[in-house]
This record gives sequence, C-alpha cells and structure tokens, in this order.
Amino acid sequence: MQIIRDLSTLYDALDVTRTAGDRVALVPTMGALHDGHMSLVREGRRHADRVVVSIFVNPTQFGPNEDFDAYPRTEEADVALLAAERVDILWAPTVPEMYPAGFATTVSLSGISEVLDGAARPGHFDGVATVVSKLLGQVRPDVALFGEKDYQQLAVIRRLVIDLNLRTTIIGVPTARAADGLALSSRNAYLTAPERAAALALPRALNDAAQAIRAGAPVAAALDAARAAIRDAGFTSIDYVTLCDTATLQPLESLDRAGRLLAAARIGLDRTNDFTTRLIDNIAVNP
Repeated sequence: MQIIRDLSTLYDALDVTRTAGDRVALVPTMGALHDGHMSLVREGRRHADRVVVSIFVNPTQFGPNEDFDAYPRTEEADVALLAAERVDILWAPTVPEMYPAGFATTVSLSGISEVLDGAARPGHFDGVATVVSKLLGQVRPDVALFGEKDYQQLAVIRRLVIDLNLRTTIIGVPTARAADGLALSSRNAYLTAPERAAALALPRALNDAAQAIRAGAPVAAALDAARAAIRDAGFTSIDYVTLCDTATLQPLESLDRAGRLLAAARIGLDRTNDFTTRLIDNIAVNP
C-alpha cells in the first residue's frame, strides 16, 4: 500500500492506474478506522480494481465548540487495518496540502443541507461539501463509498455530484453495527462503559418508533415516545428525532412514502475537553 501525502505523488500514482485501465474506488474517511470503514473498503473492492482511502480530519466541517482537536487520530492502527484489506493507496494529506495559503473557495448547498445536522451544526455541510469536492477532484474515482450512518451527508453528496455533473457514482453502504446494535462510530471511543451501555437507547428508540409507525401509530406520538426513551436513558440533550422523506429529508407527518427515521443526541462528558459526545443514527421506515 502506498501512503501518499502530496498531490504530485498522488496524481502520478493515479495516472499509472488509469493508463492500465483500472477502475478506482474512493473511500473518504477522517481516520480512527473501525469495521464500518472496512465495510466501505470491501464494497469498494467489489466495484473497482483499485481502492483509495483518504484520511483527513477536515477542520472546515467542525464548529468552534466541537471536537476537532480531540478527534481521535490513530494513523498507525489505521494503516495496519488498511494494509490487511489490501488497500492500494492511502491518501493522507496535511491541512496545508488541502487548504494552501490563499485558499478562498467554499462549496455550499441549499435545502437538503439546511435541516437536521445543518441546523444543529451551522456551516458543517459547507465544510463537508468543500472537502468532498476536492477529494473527488483529486482522485477522480469511478465510484465513491459513503456509509448510511451519516445519512444526511450521503444525501448532500449525492445532490452535489448531480448538480456539479461529476462523473463519480456515489454508493451508500448500510450502517455497520456492534453486536448489541449500536452504530459503529469513531466518536464511540469517547464513551465511558456506563455511557456506552446507555447509548444503546438510541437505536432501540428508533427501532421501537419504526415498529409503532409501521403498525399505524401516529408519527408524532411515536417520535415523542422515542425522545422520552432517549432522555430517560441519560442523554443530556437531543438535537432531533424525526421521520423524513428518504430523498428530500423533509419531515413526514404520516408514512405515505419511503421514509427515514433520523436522530442525533448528546451523552456524557469528555473528561479532558469538556464537550458532550454527539451520536447519530437512522433507520429506514417504509410503508
């Protein structure tokens, strides 16, 4: 596996790949890799001859009071995982390589990026859209893989690729979960053992709400019950628990089309950096 940190070397390596006629898959990550990321790599291998994984903790998608400085950085362990999965290239640029002096461009989307996480984390999706645009431009992959755990991010990126006529197919990969049902996330590393146990209330509340809605319960009542269950488990705050249209992410008051239950809530306290751990999850709910 090549570990590349500068654009010139990346372009040279990819030129060789393209000359050979190989298809390229890109898996963008912020590192602190786990089996959820590896599921993206494995899916990428199914669609392409070469797999490129990027690791870049993108400062532009973190707010001023978020966990950019504390975000786990575990490159040595990440490299071992990627090598075991036969990844071809690890693209691990520095911040100055991605955002050199004089950088002045921001990519933003209206509508789909303004609700849910966009409302709770102002500017977040501008940072996501900008860095993903750069990564797709740098690697020019045939396919790019993103996890459904970050469902709104996946929807934003799909819209971005359509609107900018980018020639990359975006593939969503189902959320990877631990045996007890908690969605795998790099931020799970922040949780103490009691917080980790309490965090199970999030997927359980969503599953209970989904069952109730499918059985004909009013959507508002099912969502209220889910919020109560999450609070009772010890989450300190809830950003949202909502049923949305699968494509537009607009709220649904009844299950009259394909929907998605999405939630974001905060639990616990990081003992050194004084921020709560924000967990997100979602599940499909179809009529």
